[in-house]
Amino acid sequence: MEIDNTWTLFLDRDGVINTELRNDYVKKYDDFHFEEGALEAIQKLSSLFGLLIIITNQRGVGAGLMSVEDLNHIHEQMTLEITNAGGRIDEIYFAPEEDRESANRKPHPTMAYKAKEDFPQIDFSKTVMVGNSSSDMEFGRRIGAHTIYIDEKQKYNGVKTDLMDEIYDSLNDFAKRIC
Repeated sequence: MEIDNTWTLFLDRDGVINTELRNDYVKKYDDFHFEEGALEAIQKLSSLFGLLIIITNQRGVGAGLMSVEDLNHIHEQMTLEITNAGGRIDEIYFAPEEDRESANRKPHPTMAYKAKEDFPQIDFSKTVMVGNSSSDMEFGRRIGAHTIYIDEKQKYNGVKTDLMDEIYDSLNDFAKRIC
């Protein structure tokens, strides 16, 4: 891949940018902790990609465990820390539905289409999707993106599936590789 500022980076949030809470949700900013090296990685990736967009399922909202206002506060604080570290996030799209089959949630490409509507310069063939779940990888495949799997829990031990173009232990490892 010859990545330049005409490319778009879609990032999942939990397990990629911040530590994913197993069997729980990040419901307030005190629960949010950046993955090791994530701020540095986003700073590096910001200088390479034209757009950095977070695409995240946030089922905790639909389940009534947190409000949209709570989620927005988490995202505002996260974005502020990213900006202060020299990075940027151009937009955040989230699916709050509890129903795992909702067409708004990944792996369905609805959030990608909304992003393209808001940023017409997005070319899905010049897009990278970074995530830590099969639904992230399927989402990427459905829009024709290059897929990067973050295997932070060592589930695959470096062995790719058909949905993964590349596999790394962290967002920082990916950033080091392409920057």
